[in-house]
Amino acid sequence: MTLFVLYPGRRVRPLFFATLALLAACRSNHAVTDTPAATAAPRATFRNPLLPSGADPWVVQHNGWYYVTHTTGSNIRLYRTRTMSTLSQAEYKTIWTPPATGDHAKELWAPEVHFANGRWYCYYAADDGNNHHHRMWVLENTSDDPFTGTWTDQGKVGLADDRWAIDGTLLQHRGKLYFAWSGWEGDRNISQDIYITRMRDPLTPEGPRVRISRPEQPWEVHGFAAGNTPTVNEGPQFLTHGNKVHIVYSASGCWTDHYALGLLTADANADLLDPASWKKTREPVFSTDADAQAFGPGHCSFFTSPDGKEHWLFYHANPGAGQGCGGRRSARIQPFTWAGDIPVFGKPAALSIPLAKPSGEQSNQRAQRAKK
Repeated sequence: MTLFVLYPGRRVRPLFFATLALLAACRSNHAVTDTPAATAAPRATFRNPLLPSGADPWVVQHNGWYYVTHTTGSNIRLYRTRTMSTLSQAEYKTIWTPPATGDHAKELWAPEVHFANGRWYCYYAADDGNNHHHRMWVLENTSDDPFTGTWTDQGKVGLADDRWAIDGTLLQHRGKLYFAWSGWEGDRNISQDIYITRMRDPLTPEGPRVRISRPEQPWEVHGFAAGNTPTVNEGPQFLTHGNKVHIVYSASGCWTDHYALGLLTADANADLLDPASWKKTREPVFSTDADAQAFGPGHCSFFTSPDGKEHWLFYHANPGAGQGCGGRRSARIQPFTWAGDIPVFGKPAALSIPLAKPSGEQSNQRAQRAKK
């Protein structure tokens, strides 16, 4: 369209403005040619699962390393890697082989390594071959690197009432230590509940145990058979963000495809030992998706990408229906987001779809190669 402007007493010819417009267009085109738009390099991808068998996966970050454990049943194996997407290629070592007999010689479940007060601690559940005798146990390593030094058996975690206990985990929050686990109220296998207590130090519980969750909603009680199998809340994992402290836990029996993640939330400044401080979601926050080949997803932990920009979920799931609590549970990762201070996990990522690697993995790998 030709543009002209009227001034008092004179008329500017349209040709003048057409010429200006043409010159401006030439300058604009020339600038685009000189400085082409930059395009971001595509992120490298990976596929789940990271490990074909890796129930109860745990990860902790320390000094640029990711340290990983999972249930083997017979010992405690520790992996370390700079990049979680390449966990299958990570170096690993057995840090603990139990005695052949005794009260913590069998059924080693859900080991976790934690760095607290300048030392490493490994919490795990074990028994003498009788599930009713499962208790929490702890190893200690005074080295800054859990791959070096000596892991020393520090015995049983002396939880109040000395009842059945599995899936213990540690929280360091505002100068205080807390320990959460899945346990029985009494001596009968009726219900697995979530308990919490204060810790005087990483080896020593302090005060009573407090139940903060029990299976009570319909989605939490799948697999219950009176006198045979219990209702289940297990695998508690702390996740803090902003002004909230969360416990992400697993509910329903792992022998069902209804095994799923639930969420307990407390204010960060609340009394975490008060059951009233914790609010439970009415529905699972992460559950089976047959199309994704993710059946019974649960028992998770969390990490951030090497550059700290992304939050990731580390969990196990079966690739097929009806595979239960055995060795088919594979270890998987996927990113999650936040709605304010509340985690949003979405749906399980399909095994058939490649995912972008955690942000910053490429630079982390370059840095590691430069040190060699």
